[in-house]
Amino acid sequence: MERLVGTVSRGIRAPIIREGDDMAQIVVDSVTAAAESEGFALRDRDVVGVTEAVVARSQGNYASTDDIASDIRAKFPSGHIGVIFPILSRNRFAICLRGIAKGAKKITLMLSYPSDEVGNHLVTEDELDEKGVNPWTDVLDEAKYRELFGYKKHTFTGVDYVEYYKGLIEEEGAEAEVIFANNCRAILSYTSDVLCCDIHTRALTKRRLKNAGAKTVLGLDEIMTAPVNGSGYNADYGLLGSNKATESTVKLFPRDCKAFTEKVQKMFLEKTGKCLEVLVYGDGAFKDPVGKIWELADPVVSPGHTDGLIGQPNELKLKYLADNDFADLSGEALKEAISKAIAEKDAKNTSLVGSMATQGTTPRRLTDLIGSLCDLTSGSGDKGTPIILIQGYFDNYVKE
Repeated sequence: MERLVGTVSRGIRAPIIREGDDMAQIVVDSVTAAAESEGFALRDRDVVGVTEAVVARSQGNYASTDDIASDIRAKFPSGHIGVIFPILSRNRFAICLRGIAKGAKKITLMLSYPSDEVGNHLVTEDELDEKGVNPWTDVLDEAKYRELFGYKKHTFTGVDYVEYYKGLIEEEGAEAEVIFANNCRAILSYTSDVLCCDIHTRALTKRRLKNAGAKTVLGLDEIMTAPVNGSGYNADYGLLGSNKATESTVKLFPRDCKAFTEKVQKMFLEKTGKCLEVLVYGDGAFKDPVGKIWELADPVVSPGHTDGLIGQPNELKLKYLADNDFADLSGEALKEAISKAIAEKDAKNTSLVGSMATQGTTPRRLTDLIGSLCDLTSGSGDKGTPIILIQGYFDNYVKE
């Protein structure tokens, strides 16, 4: 019988994960139990996604604000730190800021405006235009910002992040100063020791500051890269990708994810005889059309995956073929012509980059696309599905 279902994404329920749990075994057992319970079969090239949160939790990859403070004091001994371009997030940055402030004497906090890197707005573009503010050149202090814009609360969270972040710094005993600028070099008028908190633009920011004569330039990816007082750590990303665990601890991005995915793949093969692809996923890479927030607050969508997920889709656009190459066909003749074109493409295994027949397809990495699908399926609340099974992702119109 002709196959009538394409890609299916399932959230797989799992136990509540604790430090020390065998996460690989839990993944395999949860997916195979779900398959038996729901009556579906696992196939070669099915994809299993595991959210980074449970991998890190099983590793016990945590750090306290005291741990962060110790690392900050060691790397910024002067005590006055310019903390620039953080995202506006109670979950992502607030506890990190507590640790940073605990390890400093004074913090000059420089916020980008009108929004942070991932689209959280302090003010709107219309408000800047109305007030005659040029965000590319104007540096505002807190008094000027308040004079122009007053006390603005985030659309979704209802938090005034200027007030909130300043309060966090002062609660930890450090002097707080807040400025607003988009040119990273502006911080050098206040201090030559800078902690860059941007995520995807961090390399550019660091280079510009070093070239401008900054004394010490580090990023969040260079804080907590090794254990401090027996803490967790991440050698690749440091504090990037961390999330709030408690009011005094953060859960860091998981470590050794490549090895983890390969272990899970091997265990599935041994248990089921099927070769599944596996990835660890964090935030998906997509943008909210209302709040204008770009979801990707992690440094990467997937910090580790099996080799079968390397690359990009190599797909034909069915709409283009139907409207152009086979515009004179319909019904079964059209289906056969399109099926033949897809089969020939698959047989030749040639790259379609630049071909007119691919326009409108999505030229993104498989891990970014699949990780985003995983993130949307699992959600971030109480669904209880930290494991995702995706079937049929690598199928196409001719797959039976």
